[in-house]
Amino acid sequence: MSVSADKRKPVRIWVDGCFDLMHFGQSPSAKTANLLRHFNALRQAKAMGDYLVVGVHSDAEIEHHKGPTVMKEDERYAAVAACKWVDEVVPNAPYLTSLEWMDKYNCDYCVHGDDITTMADGTDCYQVVKDAGRYRECKRTQDISTTELVGRMLLMTKDHHKRRGSINSASITSVNTAEVGTFSTGGSKTKPDTKVSHFLPTSRKIVQFSEGKEPNAGDKVVYVDGTFDLFHTGHIEFLKRAKQLGDYLLVGIHDDQTVNAIKGVNYPLMNLHERVLSVLACRYVDEVVIGAPYSVSDQVLEKVYKVDVVVHGNTPSLEDTDGQDPYKLAKERNIYVEIDNPQNSVTTESIIERIITHRKLFEERQRRKEQKALLEREAEKAEKAAAAAAAQ
Repeated sequence: MSVSADKRKPVRIWVDGCFDLMHFGQSPSAKTANLLRHFNALRQAKAMGDYLVVGVHSDAEIEHHKGPTVMKEDERYAAVAACKWVDEVVPNAPYLTSLEWMDKYNCDYCVHGDDITTMADGTDCYQVVKDAGRYRECKRTQDISTTELVGRMLLMTKDHHKRRGSINSASITSVNTAEVGTFSTGGSKTKPDTKVSHFLPTSRKIVQFSEGKEPNAGDKVVYVDGTFDLFHTGHIEFLKRAKQLGDYLLVGIHDDQTVNAIKGVNYPLMNLHERVLSVLACRYVDEVVIGAPYSVSDQVLEKVYKVDVVVHGNTPSLEDTDGQDPYKLAKERNIYVEIDNPQNSVTTESIIERIITHRKLFEERQRRKEQKALLEREAEKAEKAAAAAAAQ
């Protein structure tokens, strides 16, 4: 590396958004996009510079411009902070991206997706930084969105949590899309962003999210497993505490058929690859086992890496389909450890309950977002047409 390269000023990138229901698709392509699209956007933004600063809007700010959030602001701050590509989190960032805030955090550029996001009054949130020449675009990711996840949850009722269904009749993939209503009718002029997506995973996407890190000689390998559906702060805190028990954290993620056979009804709400990418984006995770068996086996403990400790939260675990304790082998070998989780009140089920309890509120939110998305699409077309005309 040359001396001039060594002395190059680090490029600081600003990204802002709501970061509600963090999943692999969350991108800066829309402030309302969710944490898979969130995570992928943050990955792309970090690649454009050296230091990534992420502004997260408050509950009150989001309520004013687009409606209520599913996750509370402190949960959203924690979720963004746990993303391995994020260097700094700025709470209570303004919805309108300003040069003053970028300068306050010494950011050179603001990164956003290749679409338009507007304020409640229709103003382009990024017009100021565009005019200043400090705006950069990343590719909008076509995958799962917060709107879709809320739609999936709105299909559920409290009765779904009180019975176990069969894998053939209760899978989320078996739901008639006609029953999804406004949440599944995408591609129309009036509802361009509300649809049931069919996310097609690729090995390239997994490689982009995985660092390919191997444990060093003598490292203590910790194994945890689970569904990790609707990746949230309860998962994050558990993974953080599990990592503290060793040097290398290996995470087993159960496949969709296994989860549905154990939990029934519409679980999991996110498919296996959506859940894998969400877990890989967490800074505490070193590697994942895709489609790990529900019961910890010799293969898990010996064939991937030599596992030194198996960790589970201090909450009851469901029996395997054969009625056996899934951690029986780990307990027999005296490598099973239970840990407390101060965030154990935040669970996939509690998030679903938030949606169901405030169903009318979130249905209205979905309707408002559809209308806003239509206006943003029209503004985006006009901006691109103007840019094309100016280039001629």
